[in-house]
Amino acid sequence: MSAGAGGALLVAGTTSDAGKSALVAGLCRWLVREGVSVAPFKAQNMSNNSVVTPDGGEIGRAQAMQAAACGLEPSVRFNPVLLKPGSDRRSQLVVLGHAQGPVSARSYREHAPGLLGTVTDTLAELRREFDVVICEGAGSPAEINLRGTDIANMGLASVADLPVIVVGDIDRGGVLAHLFGTLAVLAPADQARIAGFVINKFRGDPSLLAPGLAQLQELTGRPTYGVLPWSDALWLDAEDSLAAGSDGALGRPPPPRGGQWLRVAVARLPRISNTTDAEALACEPGVAVTYVTEPSRLADADLVVLPGTKSTVDDLAWLRWTGLADAVLAHAAAGRPVLGICGGYQMLGRRIVDEHGVEGAAGTSVPGLGLLDMETVFEAGKRLAQRSGTALGEPVTGYEIHHGRVAHSGNRALIKVVGASPEGADAGHVLGTHWHGLLENDAFRCRLLQRVAELAGRRGFHPAPDTNFAGLRAAQLDLLGELVCEHLDTGALWELIECGAPRELPTVTAGVVGRVP
Repeated sequence: MSAGAGGALLVAGTTSDAGKSALVAGLCRWLVREGVSVAPFKAQNMSNNSVVTPDGGEIGRAQAMQAAACGLEPSVRFNPVLLKPGSDRRSQLVVLGHAQGPVSARSYREHAPGLLGTVTDTLAELRREFDVVICEGAGSPAEINLRGTDIANMGLASVADLPVIVVGDIDRGGVLAHLFGTLAVLAPADQARIAGFVINKFRGDPSLLAPGLAQLQELTGRPTYGVLPWSDALWLDAEDSLAAGSDGALGRPPPPRGGQWLRVAVARLPRISNTTDAEALACEPGVAVTYVTEPSRLADADLVVLPGTKSTVDDLAWLRWTGLADAVLAHAAAGRPVLGICGGYQMLGRRIVDEHGVEGAAGTSVPGLGLLDMETVFEAGKRLAQRSGTALGEPVTGYEIHHGRVAHSGNRALIKVVGASPEGADAGHVLGTHWHGLLENDAFRCRLLQRVAELAGRRGFHPAPDTNFAGLRAAQLDLLGELVCEHLDTGALWELIECGAPRELPTVTAGVVGRVP
């Protein structure tokens, strides 16, 4: 297969978490296997799950995963606009990898015209460089109240002349209505770009769904390009932190190698960020990882993890309000392990000082949990860096995304850093680090689990020395590519990428199909 320069496709969704990110990754993996040079692109992302790129910026975690599906290093070009929610009404605006300051839902509308130029220029550059660019929409194009300032869905499709497919999650129920309604509420010009549909997360007998798909095509004049089955193996690298749920198990760990399970409780903070940090633990045989939102769920935990957050001070207040803070303190007082990552690490110290009003009023100072002898000061600039070093005697890599600086620490460092000061804290049963991705280092993770098991008295738990997290992640990308090849009409999709949406697609209005004038 070969492609002329500039082929592209936009994958939109009926809802957030409908499967756009996974479908884009699967399409990218399929195309790479066919010998096509392909890049992912998400014009605007709203997520607190992010990574640091080799070119020194910050993008959504899902675009890094999609880049891996393409065999590429992550780049700020793959996600030029990132919104990181700090509250229900305000987000940090990140443009081409670098923070520009806070915006509200209303003030963001003022930025949109300028951002559209950045987005379209970046996409045009990628289309000149790669045979194909697979674009991911944001939320749903049916959010017609936002159409005037849209730069990620039909707004992008219009200015960049992109064909669009819409994916719907059948596991939520009502998928045929979702697909029909998404199309029907759009203006005729936008409808004309939507070429067809994909069903995601289907369980059961496909023949039972077939009559519904035939009726959907009769009503809309558009085909369904295929039905992707539910797969228990697809759970890594969820883009939306909401996908992490509240109280509930993470992943599907294999049975323990020894006679005992190790139980890990991860605090499900309201503004949790980089939820993927805990995923490597959930891949380990015999390690049961659970998100928790109330103190009773910590009663039988061996390890408590305080993860990253976009709003450290507010989430620390929430931790106290729910009673989880007292439960964490009791857990630590019993000599059982606690691990803090980024914002969770900052919470473990004696004090957090916000000198520049990064999260709230300038000069705010709040007490931490006091489990580590350290003080954190928020700085106006954000630290973005990829790191390498040694922790628990093992080589490690990771990345930093944070405003907090450790102004004082009386703890032994957790990580010896190549070419820089030591990082993190190791107080025996209480550990902390600003590094995301640290748990993805297999040998370090094995050493950490050994320590946790010893401190927790789980003598029947044996860490698995052969767990390969990078290999498991690559296998998931391969599976996504295989699902696309096996269950979607790839010939029709390739024609769509090469030629664009068919001309004179019907316009749909309240169940009545008419021709575009």
